[in-house]
Amino acid sequence: MNIYRHELKSFAKSTIIWTCSLTVMIVLYLLLFPAFTKDIAVTRKLFSALPKAARAALDLDLDTFFSLLGFYSYLLNFVVLAGAIQAMNIGAGIISKEYRFKTADFLLSKPVTRTKVMTQKLLAALTLILATDVVFISSALAWAKIMIEEPFSAKIFLMLSAILVFVQLIFLVLGALFATVFSRIKSVVSVTLPTVFALFIVDMIGSILDAKNYRYFTPFKYFDSQYIMKHAAYEWRFIILEVVVIACCIAASYIIYLKKDIASVT
Repeated sequence: MNIYRHELKSFAKSTIIWTCSLTVMIVLYLLLFPAFTKDIAVTRKLFSALPKAARAALDLDLDTFFSLLGFYSYLLNFVVLAGAIQAMNIGAGIISKEYRFKTADFLLSKPVTRTKVMTQKLLAALTLILATDVVFISSALAWAKIMIEEPFSAKIFLMLSAILVFVQLIFLVLGALFATVFSRIKSVVSVTLPTVFALFIVDMIGSILDAKNYRYFTPFKYFDSQYIMKHAAYEWRFIILEVVVIACCIAASYIIYLKKDIASVT
């Protein structure tokens, strides 16, 4: 498992930075909860002044916003956006680094199959993402229990938090697929940021227009926080869609990687 360990070490620093950033972000946001709920009438009046389209774009539901779970689900929109960037950066970076640093021919000259190379890289990327999520979710739940006096369902809190995991998994494999198809990527950020923000904008526009089927076109809307809070469950059609998308991206990545010509360094 040398490749696996090597990739973990290569991305450890950036993963620690991302993990700390996401954790500090949610802790600081949760500190604001008492301020928003101190005078609900005033806060509700303030947010009601926002145009309906703006509230829809921000996924701001005033009927649930003043509960901890509703407030947390609103904050998760920004955390998930940042987490998607991290996941796609890792997915694209861990595959494209051999091409960018011109070490692909050296790696593949070793007694290791391309299938094993891809598998260990993806496992390393998955480990890094899950490590981030475990630290983030456990910290958020612990902080909420310590700081917030209002009783809340830990089960639903964890289900909402898992949205980050699900969205990151999709962007992880999307990043890997992009890097496999476009092997001459000079800068990972130049690919990941436009892709993540484009899909996030689709989410916002769909919410504003109240379109019926737009949710199928953006991973940011596969898991609706309002539905989760109401039913304490996920929507199975989007669970299935996520599995299909991930499976297709991984399969395509393997097929392309196994057949791709590797230019030698001269």
